[in-house]
Amino acid sequence: MGKKRKSDSREPDDLYAHSAGAIGVLVMVFAGLTAIKVKLGLPWPAAVALTVGALIALGYGAWWVKTRVTRWWAGQPADKPAAALAPESSVAVEADEAPVAIHPELTTALTRTGAIARDEVIRLADVRTDDLARVGGTRYTFLLPHGRTHEEVSKRLGPIASMLGVTRLHLKVKTSRRNEREVQLLRLDEPPFSHVFEPPTRQEICAFDGIPIGHEVTGELGGVPTFDKASMLVAGMTQMGKTTLLNGLITCLLIAYGDEFDTVLLDGKFVGLAPFAKLALRYEASSDPAVLESILDDLLALVEKRYTEKKNAILNRQPEPKFRRLFFIIDEAADFYVDNGTKASKDQVARVEEKSRSLVAKALESGVSVIMLTQRPDKDAIPVNVRAQFQYRMCLYVDSEGAAKVALGDSYFTTLAPIHPALLNPKIKGQAVLVAHGTSTLIRGFNFPDQFIWEVIDEAHERRNKRLSAVPDSPLKQAIELMQKSGVDFIPSAQLAPALGINETTDSVQGRKLSALLKVTGGKDKKGVRGYHLADLTAAAMSRS
Repeated sequence: MGKKRKSDSREPDDLYAHSAGAIGVLVMVFAGLTAIKVKLGLPWPAAVALTVGALIALGYGAWWVKTRVTRWWAGQPADKPAAALAPESSVAVEADEAPVAIHPELTTALTRTGAIARDEVIRLADVRTDDLARVGGTRYTFLLPHGRTHEEVSKRLGPIASMLGVTRLHLKVKTSRRNEREVQLLRLDEPPFSHVFEPPTRQEICAFDGIPIGHEVTGELGGVPTFDKASMLVAGMTQMGKTTLLNGLITCLLIAYGDEFDTVLLDGKFVGLAPFAKLALRYEASSDPAVLESILDDLLALVEKRYTEKKNAILNRQPEPKFRRLFFIIDEAADFYVDNGTKASKDQVARVEEKSRSLVAKALESGVSVIMLTQRPDKDAIPVNVRAQFQYRMCLYVDSEGAAKVALGDSYFTTLAPIHPALLNPKIKGQAVLVAHGTSTLIRGFNFPDQFIWEVIDEAHERRNKRLSAVPDSPLKQAIELMQKSGVDFIPSAQLAPALGINETTDSVQGRKLSALLKVTGGKDKKGVRGYHLADLTAAAMSRS
């Protein structure tokens, strides 16, 4: 409110003074008129007109000088219109208004790092503070000044962490989809994952909106929304916990998806994926590029078949077919892209590279997802044209920015709020940066007890056997039962054909009739003998059930 003009005993004195001044002016004007009339010999009308004109001119001159002097004294531009000046009441309002309460810690951190201007503040009324006793930290949810966005904070997390007396890994930022100005900033009191979180229960895994992969720094479950039309690359230096993280992921898949997916496992470490071998449609423990090429050929044939089914459905205006999920998981993938220097080996690696790229790129629309792990995150470990196809990326501890870019992408450090994997504590196994849909999340993979994993595997195996037993009797089922009773993973065509009533002796005729009977493409064993793999027959039976 403006200052109130005082009305006291001084008002009668002011009135008397104005009256006396007016009388004095009239006397002076009359004397002036008389002098002008006498001096110039003018008649009274002319003398009056001349005097009034002179007084008007003098009054305007005095007003002009007073206005300029007043504006100069007040520091106002000389050419600024008087109407544009703030009225006395507005200035008074500002003078009497109480100062805005600010959040000193956030205001100091954001102004000194350039997230907001020096004359801007974070209002205390716009900040909500939550103490997170479980992880030992504080979460601030606040609004930035008008005209500022959360991007200003996200790209300065390193300097902001320094102002708050912690490291970049102590901070987690979350933005709002409702308001560009809203920011949620978590500050940990201790380094992330200083406290060990208990592995989630089955109920927690099923309740998660997506597929959980590990704990976030808050202790909440973190992961990806879905593996539908998505593949994942996981990289990190040796002994950083990739296999443990992967075992936890597969366990969560078995719980979350139940019996709605199949796996093909290629174990380049020979023991990393062994616990899940009996659940796989095909399990191979090898680092030979020829083995990878064989699996790629089978999967590409499956993808081609599924695409044909989709195309026919579209052409015939039928509902799009729903395919059973299949995960192709490769541990130590980098070993399969290394040649031994010979021309034949180089040609084979080149074929494997192109087939890998084709599978990762084309398989997504047909229900096939690829999860690839490597402990050599250097530029030559996984070919660029293969790496570029992965929608999800994970990187455990690495010792250089170059290695991080191989795992997370060349443009990763230009994204919002990137987390440098080289800053991770290598002593905390299974700690990784997960990048999904442009957002970086620091997580630590689940370390389930072996007994829990075995129980999940046994339950899944029992469900699978029930599905197989429900498959109608057919030559395919007969072939599977024959191999299971014999305890073999591969059966030559010459041995299988008579068991199914095919008495032809010519290899080519046997092969054609078996293929037509089983509706499964045959393969070869390591010695080049033609026949059928149990995994291939089982996969065909499961897909038809």
